Formats: sequence, structure tokens, C-alpha cells
Amino acid sequence: MKSIIVPVDFSNQSEKALKIAAGLAKANKAELLVLHMLEISPAIISRGEEYVPQVQMVHLIKAIEERMAAFLDKPYLSDVHLTPVIKHYKVFSEVNDLAEKHNADLIVMGSHGTDGLDEIFIGSNTERVIRNSSIPVLVVKGDHPEDYAIERFVFACDFREENITAAQQAKDFANALGASLKLVYINTPGDGFLSTPEAYEKINHFLAKANLGIEVEVFNDYTVERGVINFAESYGAHLIGIPTHGRKGLSHFFMGSIGEDVANHSGIPVITFRIS
Repeated sequence: MKSIIVPVDFSNQSEKALKIAAGLAKANKAELLVLHMLEISPAIISRGEEYVPQVQMVHLIKAIEERMAAFLDKPYLSDVHLTPVIKHYKVFSEVNDLAEKHNADLIVMGSHGTDGLDEIFIGSNTERVIRNSSIPVLVVKGDHPEDYAIERFVFACDFREENITAAQQAKDFANALGASLKLVYINTPGDGFLSTPEAYEKINHFLAKANLGIEVEVFNDYTVERGVINFAESYGAHLIGIPTHGRKGLSHFFMGSIGEDVANHSGIPVITFRIS
């Protein structure tokens, strides 16, 4: 892992993401690109950037640079290779452009509440970044220590062949962190229920096709989202991984609100991997 991007808006949630990103950067001796998206009034933008008063822009950028410097004046960043970046475009497209330019390996984002609740995906910049990102996106919610270590990593999927690339990426990510990886299949009541032999037949076919020698657990629960969270908590996981279809939305395994609920209701950080 050579480069990590963390978008910040100077909020408490973005600082929580910054702490996790700094820890990952230290552990992997990676560069940390701290990105702030400069918000300019739509009325000004609509008139064309050439009409934005130069003096106003200079003062605005100077003020943001000073605020960024103050925000990054943290002891836990003192020995991190850090590069501040200020842009003034749409977050969800610009982050991926920056990732491609710097060949970044990971984006780390803090979650924000909606109406005071810890709901983050619907209509949020986090969701838009995930949908546009070609690299993994790590979503952080809640407080975690500065030295938060990812030692146990759970990756959940439905073991369809389309998830092979995402599972391989999860294995590579775990190897980069020196974390143990466990895959889980959530078995729920209803039409999709599989017997234990059926579940393992499906899993073994997937592992053979993916050339993965990873331990897999079959976990029974009433819903997929609760099963993922309950299993991760019982396993003592430090990270939950899920596959996504990017612009096409969340994987059909997480159709509708399932993937959103996993991230929204889990106190454990969640990382998404793009399905090819």
C-alpha cells in the first residue's frame, strides 16, 4: 500500500477517519493525501469561473489552507508522509480522479449522520464516492483509538462467481495489513435457504474457481445484514468487507438497504470492494 486518500470537511467524523487513515499510512509507510473539497456557491459557478473575483478566490483559498493546516496539526500525524490537497469540484467524481492520478490504493471516509442519526449512505457523498471509486473505500463510523489495528477481517458475500475479484482484493488487503481473513456466508430463512451441505458445495466451488485457500463460516440468522454484523461482532472483527457494483449500486447480495444497513448499523469499520 503506497498511497491513501482521506477526504475531510473539518468535522469530527472526518477526523475519526483521518486517525484510522494515519494509522494505516504509518503501518504501511504510505503517503497520506488529505483532500478537502472547496465549496463554491452554485450561483458563482453558474456564471463561469472566469467571473469569480480573483481577490475573493485568493482570500478563500488562503483561509482554507490555514484551516487545513490547523486541522492537520495533530501529534498522530507528525511522522506521516502527508500531502494536503484542495479541490473545488464534486466530491464523488474528483476523489476517484485523484486516486487514479496518484495511483492510490485506498480511500478512507468518515460517516455523517442524517437528522442526528448514524445513517450515512443514502444521498451522501460517501455513497457517491463508493459508487464512483475503482479502488476500495473504507467507511469509518464512531470513535476508534489512534493505534486502531486491523487484525481480524471478515468478508461477507453470497459466493456467486461475480464476487471472485472482490474476494481476491479482500485477501490482498488482509495480506497487506497482516490481518487474518475469514469469509462468511449468511444463511437466512426463506426461498434462499441452503442446507449445510448445499452451502458448502457452493462455497467450495467458489473457492476453487477463485483459487483461494481461506476459511469460510456458514452463519445462520434472520436477515443478511444482522447476520453479517452479529457474526463480525462474535468473531471480534476489526473490519467488515462487502462487495459493490459501483455505479450500478450495491451487489444484489446486498440488494436494497442490506449493504447500507450493514454500514449504518455496524460500529465496526466497513470496506467496499468493486465487483468487476
